[in-house]
Amino acid sequence: MRTEQLEYIAAVTRLGSLRRAAEELRLSQPALSETVRNLERELGVTLLERKRSGATMSAEGRELLPHIVGVLEAVDRLRAAAGEQHRVSRMVRVATVNAATVPLLIPVVRAFRAAHPLTQVEVVAAQQTEIHRALTEGGFDLGLVNHLEGDDMPAALESTQLLHGRPVVCVRPDSPLASRPEVTVDDLLSEPLIAMRSGYVMHRYVHRLLNGRTPAFSYSTDGAEMGKLMVAEGLGATVLPDFSVVGDPLERLGALTYRPLAGAGTRVLLMLQLRRAASVPQSARGLREEFLRRAQELGGTLSPPADRPSGGAD
Repeated sequence: MRTEQLEYIAAVTRLGSLRRAAEELRLSQPALSETVRNLERELGVTLLERKRSGATMSAEGRELLPHIVGVLEAVDRLRAAAGEQHRVSRMVRVATVNAATVPLLIPVVRAFRAAHPLTQVEVVAAQQTEIHRALTEGGFDLGLVNHLEGDDMPAALESTQLLHGRPVVCVRPDSPLASRPEVTVDDLLSEPLIAMRSGYVMHRYVHRLLNGRTPAFSYSTDGAEMGKLMVAEGLGATVLPDFSVVGDPLERLGALTYRPLAGAGTRVLLMLQLRRAASVPQSARGLREEFLRRAQELGGTLSPPADRPSGGAD
């Protein structure tokens, strides 16, 4: 049982309608209805009577309502007490799949630190499934994850697109692939491939791209940062969203470059996610606003400087 489930029930009871509660909570009505049904199954009672005119508390629900309100009030008191006791050492926990770390995450954390000097920011690298689970359970406050265009978003999370980009092939400047205007799948198969492990969006993308074909040799690793380091050390090529490569220190130093991937029609979206609940800390909401401001500055995408051809330096 999660406190947001109780908050949802309280909102439906107060507003008398699943539709109005969904609008206030910024949830889809099917997602809200399913959350309520999950709670009903867990408690073994029917909390709401659903009618064409709206949703009202059932007799069992009315009996439990004082307990629900009591739990929510106790949670509010606990949060207030914790905020008072730890106002000097507040913390926002941000989980990331290490996408656009330098051009997006670093400036956001720096700006937030300047505006909120007493609030700590903890950045944790994790896989997308782990981030989704911990966001839902309250282990993380914010999550930065990649999605392929057309993917369904988790109903329990509030998702905002920050950046969009195209998949590119990341290589060393002295790689044979760096001399080509674009890299085909056949080209990619001729080189050792550094792939993301299962659980990362780019693992799913490359698996779909290769369509059962296998490269000459392949490695598996966790996350874009290790993949780029392996490329810079000459171990092979990797496929990443361009916003994971543009502006990276290794790219700026000339240790790696990138080329467009032929036939890469699917865009990769960088999403900022948090729980759909009133219990999200205000400090996390503040950091979210910094992310939105920075994404607006970047124009929703990352592009190479005007004095350099798209696809990186030779």
